[in-house]
Amino acid sequence: MMIAIWILLGCVIGAIIAALVSRVAITRAAARARASQKRAQSAQRMAEIGSMTSGLAHEIKNPLSTIGLNAQLLGEAIEDLSIDEHEKGRMTRRVGALRGETDRLRGILEDFLEYAGEMRLERLATDPNTLIEQLGDFFHVQAQTSGVQIRLDPSPSPVMMDIDANHIKQALLNLMINAVNAMKDSEGTGKELILRVDSDPEGRHAIHVIDTGPGIAQDDQERIFHPYFTTRAAGTGLGLPTARRIAEAHGGSLELHSEPGKGSDFSIVLPVAQDAPE
Repeated sequence: MMIAIWILLGCVIGAIIAALVSRVAITRAAARARASQKRAQSAQRMAEIGSMTSGLAHEIKNPLSTIGLNAQLLGEAIEDLSIDEHEKGRMTRRVGALRGETDRLRGILEDFLEYAGEMRLERLATDPNTLIEQLGDFFHVQAQTSGVQIRLDPSPSPVMMDIDANHIKQALLNLMINAVNAMKDSEGTGKELILRVDSDPEGRHAIHVIDTGPGIAQDDQERIFHPYFTTRAAGTGLGLPTARRIAEAHGGSLELHSEPGKGSDFSIVLPVAQDAPE
């Protein structure tokens, strides 16, 4: 009799435990479902905000161009006025300031649209040695104006990368502009911008943009990749985030090695093209 009671009691306890476990599992599943739904709603909301922001930027860009054009025409009209030269100069400076701010806002909008827009890649097997040679020729005058010499250090062996050359050029150009700006105000001689193609120990190919500037403080080495973070008064803070986005869209990465006082090395590490060069 006692054995039967114990057996019955064990069954009841087992049923209670099973019910509790089942209830906990159902509660957790429901919580996970709510969390998943919340994340989906948040992602949808962010996508809507991104679309609205991009559309707003386009809407602002059009009247901004009209303002810039009218400011230019106004400046030309002021030059033709028969008024006191001092007054003419004051009006010209004000219109010039208006045009400058209009150009600055247009640049911010263009950088934003480039960063936030959809990126469609047209990949082709490309020789990065040819790429850095073209960039060196294109950027030579701007670098020389800032007292910076460009040096090319191509890979000694044939290299091919499966990339969208125009996007990679844009990413490298952003890095080159930042490098020259970093060296422009630094003291001393020997300002050099080096474009290098090599392979890392893991066998991946990389394109480096190396400068002999002041380097980047350790605390800033991750923050500089955040949108709108900049250490320059005239910077938009989107050049480096855009370059990183382009590298990652290719399945690669943008890496930084820098020491204060010893310059910086930004490298776009990219996959090897599947079709090897002849």
